[in-house]
Amino acid sequence: MPKTDSTRYTFLFAAAVCVVCALLVAASAVGLRERQENNQVIYRQKNVLLAAGLVKPEQKVSDRELQAIFDQNIVVRLIDLKTGALVPEGKIDAKSYDQKKARNDPAQSRVAPPNPALVARLPNYGAVYLVTRGVKDTPPELVVLPIEGMAMWGTVYGFIALDRDGNTVRGLTFYDQKETPGLGGEIGNPKWQALWQGRKAYDASWEPKLTVIKGQAGPPDKDPHRIDGLSGATITSNGISRVIAFWFSRDGYAPYLKQLREGAKS
Repeated sequence: MPKTDSTRYTFLFAAAVCVVCALLVAASAVGLRERQENNQVIYRQKNVLLAAGLVKPEQKVSDRELQAIFDQNIVVRLIDLKTGALVPEGKIDAKSYDQKKARNDPAQSRVAPPNPALVARLPNYGAVYLVTRGVKDTPPELVVLPIEGMAMWGTVYGFIALDRDGNTVRGLTFYDQKETPGLGGEIGNPKWQALWQGRKAYDASWEPKLTVIKGQAGPPDKDPHRIDGLSGATITSNGISRVIAFWFSRDGYAPYLKQLREGAKS
């Protein structure tokens, strides 16, 4: 029988425990990977629906119901971010496309031009979520666009919904952010997000104009390009303004939104 009070036994026992724990953690990670990835897809879909107004922030919806609402109302397409052109259906599975992963893959992305939102890389293809409510071959009611960029403490990720005019904001959500709770973290507050509804992304010359100001903005019909600032969170507010300006610029979704507007008129 080994001496349980020896130094050798202590080291061997500790090593055995470490090995067993490592195997259990590795097995759990592998076994749960598919479920985790599925949860990420559902979470992304939920936030698309929140931005589009098809699900309310206080509404309790099961994962199965969320997927049903998404499938019934949303068509996912990919666009070439350089030209704004729709990628032919079937070339890539748009519904399972992960824009974050693509952005981090040098084979599927490129270095972004210098920009104040500090977006480092751009995926070759961007996902757009068209609200069609199951009606085919007609212009979408809304389009929901992924946005990301640097705020105060890190990169924020969200979705912004525009009317078919490619200009009027219908909804906004930030689903991943590290801003200070009660201050910059209020970008995740549905009450603040609701202030964006009815605002205009562009001015009369189709230049990005929407911005978060310091203080209080007027109503959308009288002050269409400005959003109330976040009290005590000027850096976060400025960061959100830069994120919005970048994604509505020619380096972001402007080429696609121009085609969307022209398609809606035809």
